[in-house]
Amino acid sequence: MNTIWWVRRDMRLHDNVALYEASRRGTPVPVFVLDKQVLGSRYHRNAQRRINFMLDGLHILAADLRAVGSRLIVREGRAEDVLTSVAAEVQAMEVFATADVTPFSRLQEVQVGRRVALSVFPGIGIRPSGAVSKPDGSGYAVFGAFRRTWLSTPLPEPIAAPTRLAAVPEDILGIDVVSAPVFGFPAGEAEALRRLDQFTLERIDGYSEGRNRPDRDFTSALSPYLKFGMLSPRMAAARTVEHDLNEERDGASRWLDELLWREFYMDVVYRQPRVLREEFNPRLRGIQWVNATDDVEAWKAGRTGYPFVDAGMRQLLHTGWMHNRARMVTASFLVKNLLCDWRIGEQWFMDQLLDGDPPSNNGGWQWSAGTGTDAAPYFRVFNPVVQGQRFDPTGEYVRRWVPELAGVSGRGIHEPWKLSAESRVGYPLPIVDIAESRRRMMAAYAKARSR
Repeated sequence: MNTIWWVRRDMRLHDNVALYEASRRGTPVPVFVLDKQVLGSRYHRNAQRRINFMLDGLHILAADLRAVGSRLIVREGRAEDVLTSVAAEVQAMEVFATADVTPFSRLQEVQVGRRVALSVFPGIGIRPSGAVSKPDGSGYAVFGAFRRTWLSTPLPEPIAAPTRLAAVPEDILGIDVVSAPVFGFPAGEAEALRRLDQFTLERIDGYSEGRNRPDRDFTSALSPYLKFGMLSPRMAAARTVEHDLNEERDGASRWLDELLWREFYMDVVYRQPRVLREEFNPRLRGIQWVNATDDVEAWKAGRTGYPFVDAGMRQLLHTGWMHNRARMVTASFLVKNLLCDWRIGEQWFMDQLLDGDPPSNNGGWQWSAGTGTDAAPYFRVFNPVVQGQRFDPTGEYVRRWVPELAGVSGRGIHEPWKLSAESRVGYPLPIVDIAESRRRMMAAYAKARSR
């Protein structure tokens, strides 16, 4: 009997529950749907680099499937139409897929389930969405409590990759996927596993101290692979707990926390999808944003006059990725110093990021804005000068991405307005005063909270 493995955000063979179940109950026919509803949504329509990364991943997945005797069918259309059609062609009785958490993805599952027998399984997170709950069954709004409950039960064991799959009939037609490599981030499961090996064997012990240093190579850079399921988050967690975790917050414990923040934000969106549209904290839904167009454009282009902010924004523009410390500082600057709606930044990041994923992106932006779950205090503002001096003390990160300041040495690179115009080589003066903009933000937030 034939089954269908509906490939979604699980573009891998290892630790894939949906593929395992489809194989256990029949001969799996792998199908990926290029759904224009998805590609044309606000999350993806301007994200060509991320789409290219996905397409390159599909190209590699097709080769991986051929290596184990199967092949990937790729078709364009609405998921429910494509899957119904393929099911009829191969006489498949059931479709198996990895469950997702966003409102559209869950609606898509409902629409597919109305047309064909659909079974969904966990896989984009380490545990099933909604599995970590308070005693009354509700979800957590504080990460620390979520983390304690999450860690209180054993970690699920990953599933081995199949060594052989049954052949898919050659008369089942699909479209060819053209490889679209993205500079700096080769797609595919093999590359994801290589990076996981390299990180857990060579760098994880220094992660706790080095994770905030964008001038150094301490992070895993695995987020794009987790986004598309080229890497199993459960396998990433299993490799992490092979190290001795302790309450001293060593490197392995810190990196496991990063995986759990991803779990936490997915749980929040699964339970309260409204956070994708509005502030989680109702007391801060009435902030009067300035949203000055010139300020927003300067921020997007990395021309704010604050080197640490601009280095992060230019790294994003050039690579589709940004170091996490820089993400926090650039987000704080847009929302707190420029008093621009966090949704503007959230959308820009979704347009640019290879790892752009609505739950994590939304959670990070609302954390920075002080409007979300487990948010930083709303009155906390990351001073970009202090942040740069602390986490890029030699200016290496700034010089890498802001070539106008390449000739400036030492900590002075973070305050270029104190230099001569010749030393700045056309680099702009600050577009806003840090102290004055913080006072403006405090007044706007206080006014919203008083309503």
